Amino acid sequence: MLTQIVRGIALGVLVCGALAGCGGGGSGSSTAGAASSNQNTGSGSTPNAADTTVTPSTTPNVQAVFVASTPTGTPNMLMTSVTVCAPNTSQCQTIDNVQVDTGSYGLRILASALTSNLVLPAVASGSGAPAAECAVFGSGYTWGAVRSADVRLAGELAAAIPIQVIGDASTPTVASDCAQTGVPMQDSTSLRASGILGIGLFGTDCGASCANTALPRWYYACPAGGACTASAQPIANQVVNPVSRFAFDNNGVIIDLPAVAGLGAPSVSGSMIFGIGSQGNNALGNATVLQPSSSGAIYVTSVAGGTTYPQSFFDTGSNGLFFASASLTQCSAWYCPATEQAFSATFSGQSGSTASATFSVANRSTLVATGNAAFDNLAGPIGGVFDWGLPFFYGRRIFTAIQGQPTPAGLGPFYAF
Repeated sequence: MLTQIVRGIALGVLVCGALAGCGGGGSGSSTAGAASSNQNTGSGSTPNAADTTVTPSTTPNVQAVFVASTPTGTPNMLMTSVTVCAPNTSQCQTIDNVQVDTGSYGLRILASALTSNLVLPAVASGSGAPAAECAVFGSGYTWGAVRSADVRLAGELAAAIPIQVIGDASTPTVASDCAQTGVPMQDSTSLRASGILGIGLFGTDCGASCANTALPRWYYACPAGGACTASAQPIANQVVNPVSRFAFDNNGVIIDLPAVAGLGAPSVSGSMIFGIGSQGNNALGNATVLQPSSSGAIYVTSVAGGTTYPQSFFDTGSNGLFFASASLTQCSAWYCPATEQAFSATFSGQSGSTASATFSVANRSTLVATGNAAFDNLAGPIGGVFDWGLPFFYGRRIFTAIQGQPTPAGLGPFYAF
């Protein structure tokens, strides 16, 4: 679901075509040349300033993820199932078709996907009234109540964490400033999923800024029978990245997807592996660690096609590769070169570590005509950033380390592949 607008980072709204909408799906295949390379040629892992010890774990930590055709025809939607329970009870429900998003933070579930007998307690705002949230993404916004739930993924449990229930009946009226931030994503058609599982670089979706100040288009106090007003929100009551609340394997996530070739694939199955360096299946190995440009930021630097993009990030919630290119033919919101175009890219992090890769861009119309759902060379234009969306994840094992959590390469946040 495109990267969440968070911590003062103002991303431009990604322009997406009728095919997809920048929040989901995408892999690409080649029309005339070789499929984009999935081989990393990085310089090796570079530790952060402080190496730390990770607590070993034997908890089952592998969650199935998949890309397949969707009712909205959106390609490159990485999906999983999430089990949500009333806190400390056996009243649970498994919700399918939840989008996996390394570009946002926290679990957000459509109220319409929840059964009526699953009662989730309200979470208080800073004023004590029940809280609601406006979550703004590059492709629109979600609005709904903040409620407490146990969240289960693989064998992991995040107990009694705040989640957002989109379209909750207790908050029927969207706050006016939230409603002005773009397209409402309040149902399965507009959201293109039953929810969003935000597993990005941070533990909470706003942090100290919202804890100290009632910021517009963030958290709201919604007293019974009254209007919702902007409110400060204690960090403990903010919507939280579930992985950061696991008892073990809580320092990050690996997305491990197979490569796709030719004109894509009708479906792809892969793994979401919890933890970094805590079990035999989540070791960093020779992956290159790329630290963001500054504390609290999501950006590394990439150079592609001779152009430097100092604001680059890796986002499974974006269904294409989005970047500005003067050389690629553009058809509406997508690139459509007559023949597939190959590019090389280099990546660098704050510590000076570097990695390199190749990728390609194919004609969007040719890809769509196949009827496939997974493409690694679907791309479109955007200004100011390079969004390495889901197409870049095919054939790679990409780590996302959570801020402040210890890993064998030091404290997060960082990306690695």
